[in-house]
Amino acid sequence: MTRSVPSDLLTALTQDAIEPFYAVELLFDDEDGTSSTEAGYVGDRAIRLWTGYGDRTIGSDTYLGTAGLLNISGLEEVADLSAKGASVTLSGISSGIMSLALQEPYQGRQATIIFGERSVSSTITSFSGLIDEMPISDGGESVTINLTIESKYITLQRSNVRRYTSANHKLRHPADTFFDWVTQLADAEIVWGRKIG
Repeated sequence: MTRSVPSDLLTALTQDAIEPFYAVELLFDDEDGTSSTEAGYVGDRAIRLWTGYGDRTIGSDTYLGTAGLLNISGLEEVADLSAKGASVTLSGISSGIMSLALQEPYQGRQATIIFGERSVSSTITSFSGLIDEMPISDGGESVTINLTIESKYITLQRSNVRRYTSANHKLRHPADTFFDWVTQLADAEIVWGRKIG
């Protein structure tokens, strides 16, 4: 997928000495259960991390520095709509992140990987997708989470489980009666183009 690189970021990347970084944003559901895809989402349990030291503001959000504890792999640029994934490994994690990994529904939640250069504020989105798996490895002295992120295009390879029935439609739109009349229309005789009588 082509994307434009901000001019100040492009200039910074052409210098002799550069300090590139990655940042990761994981959008878990709010405390009241509101998902990032729903209206009213405030991201009160969003996790934002970057590969440097200290806090860094990207956009209007603050990202916590992880130094060498955050590793990103599997980023691949493709020209077609093939579904590629990425992997984020986080070691030495806090109890708050561990709690989200163990207790919260994380599958299908949005994840974004951002690329930037330390001397400029502009960034680009390197990868955006949905959290798939979050296996935890407990080595006794340290805990590691290996997060797998799927491309949003993966949904194009899955069969659609929705049905064109009133019951299935009302799961998403309870007040809509659009499909209530389908069975009646199936056997209806519609007179078209001739005079009745």
